[in-house]
This record gives sequence, C-alpha cells and structure tokens, in this order.
Amino acid sequence: MSDDKKAKAATSSVLTKFTQNQIQEMKEAFTMIDQNRDGLIDVSDLKEMYSNLGLSPQDKTLQDMVKEAPGQLNFTMFLSLFSEKLSGTDPEETLRQAFQMFDADNTGYIPEEYMKDLLENMGDNFTKDEIRQTWKEAPISGGKVDYNAFVAKIKGKEQEDA
Repeated sequence: MSDDKKAKAATSSVLTKFTQNQIQEMKEAFTMIDQNRDGLIDVSDLKEMYSNLGLSPQDKTLQDMVKEAPGQLNFTMFLSLFSEKLSGTDPEETLRQAFQMFDADNTGYIPEEYMKDLLENMGDNFTKDEIRQTWKEAPISGGKVDYNAFVAKIKGKEQEDA
C-alpha cells in the first residue's frame, strides 16, 4: 500500500471515531490554535495562542507538544492524536486532561480570572449568566479554581441526575 493510500485510510478511520458535532468542535479548536491559518499547528502557533492567553511557556515545552505528532500537525493528525488520547480514558480523565492543557505548570489549579477569560472568549463563549452559574458550583479558593475537585463535582452531579 502506498503512503498516500495509507494516509487516506488513516484519515477515514479516524473520522469514524467522532460524531459530526465532535469533528466540528475539533475543527474550531484546531482553527483557534492555528494562529497563522496555514492548516498546520507549529511552535509559532502555540506560542501566539499562549501569548494571547497571557502565558509564555518555554520553547522546549511547545516543541515537545508539536513533537507528539509523527509528522506535520494538520487537522487529520490533530484528530488522530485526540483519538489516541481519548481511547481508553474515562470521561472524568478526559475532562481533567482538558483542564490540564491550560495549567502549564501542572499545579492542579487555574487562576479564576484566566478561566473566566477562557470561558468568555474561546469555543462556545459563555454568557455572563452561564459564568455566574458555573462559579456557584466551582471550587474556588484564593482566586484559583481547583479543577480536579471541579471535575469530581461535575461527574458526581451527572451520576445523581441519571
């Protein structure tokens, strides 16, 4: 099988792992990260994205992120990486990992203002009311959101509703 056919087979198989809705959400996430809109995510895109969020991780950290892809990090590779990361993880771990992406120092906390900014300005933007409602439930102390406790609370609440 040629490399081109292998790539097409990999593309079609990764697309079947996600719903159309999830693919659309992933595309929005990819587009937010691909700052220069060239269809690839590289260190400069990550640096720009983090800079927009008021963060500046070291270049080595960003290079390590990009190196997780065995080749150019286009949208299909982005989906493949997410598919690998999500397979075998439970929804609670997936949620925790999503929060960890915004915790560059791996502290277990995200500053309250930073999280509020993320909710208001990235993906499906939260309204002021939605943020107020979220903040009623969020475990916040000292201006920081304890996202591990938050994930546990979210998951516990889901089980009660079932």
